[in-house]
Amino acid sequence: MRNKLSLIFLSCLFSSTVLAGDGEYAVFRIPKELLKNANAVIRLQEQYTELLKEDKLFSREHYVITILNEEGDRFSGMFEYYDKFRDIKSVDGTLYDAMGMKIKSLKNKDIEDGSGSSGNNLADDSRYKKHNFYHRVYPYTIEYTIESVKKETMFFSSWIPVWSELIAVQKSIFAVDVPVGYLLRYKPFNYTREPVIKEAGGRKVHNWSLENYEAVKREFAAPSWKQITPAVLFAPSDFVIEDFKGTMTDWKELGKFQLSLNKGRDQLPDELKKKVAELTNGAKSAEEKIVRLYQFLQSNTRYISIQLGIGGWRPLEASFVAGKLYGDCKALSNYMYALLKEAGIKSHYTLIKAGQGEDDLELDFPSRQFNHAIICVPMEKDSLWLECTSQTQSPGYMGGFTGNRHALLITEEGGKVTATPRYGINDNTQVRQIKAQLTEDGRLQVRAHTIYSCMQQDDLQMLINSLSKDKVKEVLQEKLDFATYEVDRFNYKENKSKRPSVEEELDISVSNYATITGKRLFIVPNIMTRHGRRLTQQEERKYPLELDVEYRDTDSVEIVIPAGYTAESVPTDVVLETRFGKYRSTVKIEGNRILYFRTMEHFAGNFAAKEYAELVKFYEAMYKADRARLVLVKSESTPKSF
Repeated sequence: MRNKLSLIFLSCLFSSTVLAGDGEYAVFRIPKELLKNANAVIRLQEQYTELLKEDKLFSREHYVITILNEEGDRFSGMFEYYDKFRDIKSVDGTLYDAMGMKIKSLKNKDIEDGSGSSGNNLADDSRYKKHNFYHRVYPYTIEYTIESVKKETMFFSSWIPVWSELIAVQKSIFAVDVPVGYLLRYKPFNYTREPVIKEAGGRKVHNWSLENYEAVKREFAAPSWKQITPAVLFAPSDFVIEDFKGTMTDWKELGKFQLSLNKGRDQLPDELKKKVAELTNGAKSAEEKIVRLYQFLQSNTRYISIQLGIGGWRPLEASFVAGKLYGDCKALSNYMYALLKEAGIKSHYTLIKAGQGEDDLELDFPSRQFNHAIICVPMEKDSLWLECTSQTQSPGYMGGFTGNRHALLITEEGGKVTATPRYGINDNTQVRQIKAQLTEDGRLQVRAHTIYSCMQQDDLQMLINSLSKDKVKEVLQEKLDFATYEVDRFNYKENKSKRPSVEEELDISVSNYATITGKRLFIVPNIMTRHGRRLTQQEERKYPLELDVEYRDTDSVEIVIPAGYTAESVPTDVVLETRFGKYRSTVKIEGNRILYFRTMEHFAGNFAAKEYAELVKFYEAMYKADRARLVLVKSESTPKSF
């Protein structure tokens, strides 16, 4: 039975719901300032978490949201996952009209119960409960209360009171109830107050709250959500999941827990041990052995997600992958670890937060912040990193998915934080050379040769390895920045290394490239690499700027013009140097040729909000320079051809 303090706290916390029938949730009660820019308003959100035992958490969430318009409908439903570690005990819901009067209550038969397995998962024991009133008379208000029990204590819910942009918060309360001796670990963002703590009966209830928070409108290149809105992350100290106990007070201890999950799961069948010996025989270096084994992994396994029980954190045995030839990121990384171990090569199973644009780890807050596993092989001079879910990626290359961030190595001594490879402006390059011929009727025949390197080649590398040649051509016929054109020929060549590149050759016929006016041809000498983003000038920028990818583009263009034409007007040289990057473009006429050269460097970094106006000018100047037109005029003395 829950202690007296908890019962009293819960009674006070959720007592406001009895007022709903008296119009407590009438829309006119929303402060006017909360309606600005808002598609929905969280009228009340109350979350309560109680640590019942070392391996059990009780949770009760009650939320009331007023939907103001069609854009707010995405906040109007209830969707909750459950599995062997989480039971949903009850779900209640109510629908109110604009005056806060009850329209309808949720009935159990209205709740959809389905499998949480997706097409990417071979096996997944998660399920979900889902409901929506599908009311579309605006404004309206929905209310849900969900009670659940988790049979693990490795994850504590975080408090993120502002769910998304364009949603305001009238009141949000978050409470965590733990034994007096338990170390509750938390890290606040944009929240300076200490939690209100009530202590009685050997328990401590920590309480955070937020009131009258206006809707946030996301700005270009703003920092991550938790950097610009209030939030509190939570993590346990000691925790239990299934039969495993762990401590999360530092990275070393968290690594020891993962080590216990992995223990004994690296055994290979005898026939595979013989294969490892065969593959590595005659290799001239440790790196050559690693590459051979990695290529064997890529050629003989495929990625399939398997999320059963503790499988979300514990890898399947290497023998399973050896027999089935598939696995998820954990299983495949563990398998690669086993192959390397058999070859006498030391490596580290590694946890990481993967994804383009993902936040880096909160290094001062040891906790389970990961969603992916990879392998790190320490070498004499540097480490060799292996992405084990890809059948095509170069050994040693991480790219935008796992590069430029920190990861947790699982060593024999425990966890150790280290940085993955960084890809900077000298790595992420695009070098393009174009030779083109313009005809008198405005057609342009283009032959382009481009080398994309590192993060600039990521999307293209995936495209050419996942699609047939016909499908690649379909993509090319849609993505190039020409009004009417035909891709006559294309070819790609991959150069695999720690800094990989993709070489592209394109032959393109462009109709009506030049605009014809009388005896003049108007042509943009920058044929294929044009800066496409224009920013809106804001009266007042609210948030800092965060530019997270740096790269360099270099273009050399030669256009042969039709006989009898000379240049009447040539764009002036443009040179831009800012803290956000550099840009230079030049156009010259040499005989019957237009020579165009362009280079653009885009820097990464964090910048003050007041510098946004300068960024707008930089982008706008590049946009205009990239579209500057050259005017050709036909000479009157040109003899007619017969």
